[in-house]
Amino acid sequence: MKTNHIERHFDSMGARFKSRVVDIDPWRASDYAIDIRHDARGPFFELRVPGPLSPVFDAAVLNVAPEDRHLLLLLRREGGEARKDRFLCGHDEREWFVAAVPGKASTVREAKQALQPPIVRAALSQHGVRERDRFVRRNEAFVRQGEWFFVAEGWISVPALLVRRHEPIRRGAGKPHIVEWLYREGGERVYVCSRHPEGISQARYTAMVQRDPSLLRQDWHVMARNPRVYARGTVRHPDHATITLREWCRVLLNTETEAPSMPRMAFLD
Repeated sequence: MKTNHIERHFDSMGARFKSRVVDIDPWRASDYAIDIRHDARGPFFELRVPGPLSPVFDAAVLNVAPEDRHLLLLLRREGGEARKDRFLCGHDEREWFVAAVPGKASTVREAKQALQPPIVRAALSQHGVRERDRFVRRNEAFVRQGEWFFVAEGWISVPALLVRRHEPIRRGAGKPHIVEWLYREGGERVYVCSRHPEGISQARYTAMVQRDPSLLRQDWHVMARNPRVYARGTVRHPDHATITLREWCRVLLNTETEAPSMPRMAFLD
């Protein structure tokens, strides 16, 4: 796969791009990955594609916004399960990032809109936020820190005894965002451990430990899948500026997990 044209587009927004072929498990021969790596010169975007057992891959940049330091990358996979995957690559505050984009966005702006949850888009319309302000980190509708949106719901009544202090929220195994005050309600009770980071239901957990009692020695934690979560106070993360929420805000994850190229991950709290 030739990538000279890809490298030029990344260079136009001040980033580096590399690609390489890797040996992988033949049972997963169709997999590939794109993420941020580091070398002696600093961070760079790396696309890793599987070896000769894999389908053919092709990459193209659909749109570049150099002044915004973002571009939209399309990866086409042919043979077997043909698919087109889109990734928003760019710089947010202090770090470069890659986000899988659901839908069929063809521009950076459309990709950013696709990553906003429906509740966020509804709040933008409700507050009449101007087009040029719809993707900033703070406007009348929301505050954003990385992949998390915080939409004000000051009317909510929160039971004081159920509020947690300095609580982490995270997507998958990433660095947690630490919330000063956090309250959750609802959601599905799940059991989480290092072997099942996505969480399993009460019924499945019970069946598993009945078949194999040694599983009880795993590092299980009881959590809630997709609860309604509210935050207030400071939210801290090493890669982002600290934000302060003056009133209770609904906590919403971007829609990246809806993209077929993104492993399915639930919001666990």
